[in-house]
Amino acid sequence: MAVQKNNYAFIDSNNLYLSISNNIERGGKIVHVGWKLDYRRFRVFLREKYQVEKAFLFIGFKAENENMYTYLQKCGYICVFKPTLELKGGQVKGNVDAELVLHSMIEFSNYDKAVIVSGDGDFYCLIKYLLGKNKFNVVLAPNQHTYSSLLDKLSTPANNILRFLNPLKDKLEYNK
Repeated sequence: MAVQKNNYAFIDSNNLYLSISNNIERGGKIVHVGWKLDYRRFRVFLREKYQVEKAFLFIGFKAENENMYTYLQKCGYICVFKPTLELKGGQVKGNVDAELVLHSMIEFSNYDKAVIVSGDGDFYCLIKYLLGKNKFNVVLAPNQHTYSSLLDKLSTPANNILRFLNPLKDKLEYNK
């Protein structure tokens, strides 16, 4: 099988960040998974492991995070911003699911295979569609403890499309 060399990644930044940085409850116990992703290393990993030429990072926009956005762009990400809403109590909402799906379709003819970085089951229909069109490589769920079981329904021994990032902590963790 020929290696596809023009793959695009579509990254749900909020799912990625929250899934690896928070501790979780599993079976009544707190599982420590909290770590910080080195976005520069992650971009290299995507390029080397999955031949990702373009990595679209879908992220809620807040003016005070301008330096972070500049850094992410310098690391090689194409940031796709969504306006955020500040809810009562100060919580910020910026769901990017629709933008991720839309951009994967806008770019459809430009890439060989898609890599989805999210553990969100809302992308089930997108992944199923891309699989049917032979345009899907892998879903990288950030955490095997907190991903949607809908993704299990798409991954078979024959296609093995579901992978997890937290076992790669030693390789991808940010170290000062």
